[in-house]
Amino acid sequence: MKALTKLIALCALTLSLFVSNNANATTFTFTAIPDEDESQLRTRFEKVALYLEKELGVEVKYIPVKSYSAAVTAFRNNQVQLAWFGGLSGVQARKLVPGSKAIAQGYEDQFFKSYFIAHYSTGLAMSDSFPDISQKTFTFGSKGSTSGRLMPQYYIEQHLEKKPQQAFKRVGFSGDHSRTIAQVQAGAYQVGAVNYKVWESALAAGKIDTNKVKVIWETPAYPDYQWTIRSGVNAQFGEGFADKVQAVLLNMNNPELLKSFPRSSFVNADNKDFEPVLTVAKKIGLID
Repeated sequence: MKALTKLIALCALTLSLFVSNNANATTFTFTAIPDEDESQLRTRFEKVALYLEKELGVEVKYIPVKSYSAAVTAFRNNQVQLAWFGGLSGVQARKLVPGSKAIAQGYEDQFFKSYFIAHYSTGLAMSDSFPDISQKTFTFGSKGSTSGRLMPQYYIEQHLEKKPQQAFKRVGFSGDHSRTIAQVQAGAYQVGAVNYKVWESALAAGKIDTNKVKVIWETPAYPDYQWTIRSGVNAQFGEGFADKVQAVLLNMNNPELLKSFPRSSFVNADNKDFEPVLTVAKKIGLID
């Protein structure tokens, strides 16, 4: 009987160690919307993964995705527990996974904006007033982009009083901001809408020929990018883990890492900060 008791105790201890080791081996995964060239994103977020791994004390892996909708799907399916979303994709993801929270945003994301850019052949110049772009060819970025689709479409409908398909000769979706710039610069589309941060980074890197493409209008400010953490991470990684992730993101102060976003710092975010994005998405029919 004593031998049996010892055997049961030994089995229980072995099982306990097995569970403990597996819990410690759990990988914390995250993704990001593909708003720029894939190689740039991989370089940026693999550095973020190393930073998070060091600060959180768990294995961290960055999982790239091919589209905004794929980022939302990965979040919904718990393939990732954290995501760098745009305003719209974040709202969509949190709606699909109740209890998920926006926990950090770039300082600049509190008052983000989009640029409308035009090919030189249009003759359009920078203006404080909404430009006369009716019956031009126009490209958005991704269909799920806040700065490349949602807000630009909202202002188009407000000023031209038409849906884009009625306002323009042809409407396209480039897939990301870098391609939007390239397509308008090449004249494939006469006008496009782009994330102002991507434009300014590309301009600073010498990737834009301002003799061929220029900014003609900028939108009013709106809330955009944010880190959103999935509900249930505390159960998966331990009590207080979500708060720890938030603190680590807010304390990210490596100049090179921040420059890669590019953001000056990360500040606190809350779901209610993105209610204006939800309101606009409902107005133009992107969310029921």
